[in-house]
Amino acid sequence: MVSRPDARTLIDTVLDGGSWKSWDAPPADPAEPGSSYAEELAAARVKSGYDEAVLTGEGLLGGRRVAVVASEFSFMAGSIGVAAAERIVAAVERATRERLPLLAAPASGGTRMQEGATAFVQMVKITAAVQQLRAAGLPFVVYLRHPTTGGVFASWGSLGHVTAAEPGALIGFLGPRVFESLHGYPFPAGVQVAENLFEHGLIDAVVAAEDAREIAIRALSVLSAERRGLDPGPAPEEDLRPVEAWEAITRSRRDDRPGVRALLKLAATDVTPLSGSGEGENEPGLVLALARFGDAPVVLLGQDRQHQRARSPLGPAGLRVARRGMRLAAELGLPLVTVIDTAGAALSKSAEEGGLSGEIARCLAELVMLDAPTVCLLLGEGAGGAALALLPADRVLCAQHAWLSPLPPEGASAILYRSVDFAPEIAQAQRVRATDLRRDGIVDRVVPELPDAAYEPRAFCERVGRALEHEIAGLLAQPPADRLAARLARYRHLGG
Repeated sequence: MVSRPDARTLIDTVLDGGSWKSWDAPPADPAEPGSSYAEELAAARVKSGYDEAVLTGEGLLGGRRVAVVASEFSFMAGSIGVAAAERIVAAVERATRERLPLLAAPASGGTRMQEGATAFVQMVKITAAVQQLRAAGLPFVVYLRHPTTGGVFASWGSLGHVTAAEPGALIGFLGPRVFESLHGYPFPAGVQVAENLFEHGLIDAVVAAEDAREIAIRALSVLSAERRGLDPGPAPEEDLRPVEAWEAITRSRRDDRPGVRALLKLAATDVTPLSGSGEGENEPGLVLALARFGDAPVVLLGQDRQHQRARSPLGPAGLRVARRGMRLAAELGLPLVTVIDTAGAALSKSAEEGGLSGEIARCLAELVMLDAPTVCLLLGEGAGGAALALLPADRVLCAQHAWLSPLPPEGASAILYRSVDFAPEIAQAQRVRATDLRRDGIVDRVVPELPDAAYEPRAFCERVGRALEHEIAGLLAQPPADRLAARLARYRHLGG
């Protein structure tokens, strides 16, 4: 039997010791005196030691003040009635007024059946409060516990900016016991389990309570980071040795060239990987994470060339994961870093039917109009629509041996000459290398490789990290309206 913490134990485990302060007043009793429901409530209070199915309050998390809503399943299966909903909403509204990040830890069978339709529609009230908190640019972090089902999972349990879950937790829309009672056969095993949700890109991590504390601290160090007055430091130096286009392309394809995961490992701190689109899709070729480069907090979304080669090229699901990152950056006002490193998008029946072209278009549309500061990093290969989808940005950096082209040079050669043999000449003529891209106004800064990123992975990644911090700090100092106007002007006049 797995031992799972109750609400008080969870709070003590996650928050800094001795920092918890309750916000709860005695709940209004919704039951008629003497009714069977009143007797159930009284028995639940005695048996569980809780006065309702949720606790709310505040505490410190790594020294940061946070608001907390935690369910207690031992009180009538954590079900949400009018009193519990009012307690949740009051806490969310207070967190919004006091500009506190909110941690939610649901564990619930859903709506309290004894209160019928009135209890059912409380989920709308809770959702409205959570959306107002999010609209205020405040982080909402969710830790799904065993079990979380029904209306709770279908409302505030599924609205987190970052969502983790308890190992082995039952998480789903309809509880398996209810399903079997209604249909006469059991729900398929292994579907409504935290690990399966993670595999399908619906949650970001599966961790025990002790590790949930560390994830929340890391995530909030980015989500709630100070963004004003960052020191950009001196402008990075560019010391470039001329390289022919085909040589740069060849170097960009080396298996030992550092990619986006190496960049996060060697140059970033407070990295919190996020998993999937949040809508049932995941793709290992697209990395989504919260991170810091120096003091600059970012949402990073980047193409992982090695995973794309080993498993499959970037498809529409990967771009939907990317769009989750764009929405996260926009909602919280966090700088967005996109990393391009791809041999090209998937060419397949499933990619076409999955809406690849539409997803590229939607990425372009969202990026070019995004309210948040944006920096694009051309890290290696930059072939075709998959690269273009992540290109629009306020500032574009390019590794010395990175490149950008409508097709891989071999493809362009095949179109023009019905042979791939002219790829080196095509690459030179198309001006795809970093220095050409900067000269044409597509790239703003070239990051040197001394002499090649594959030979100096740590030094190169740290150099990139410093360049990203410099650009982000500069963008954060600009008024948002001016930043957007400059971005639109950049692309309006490009090539003109």
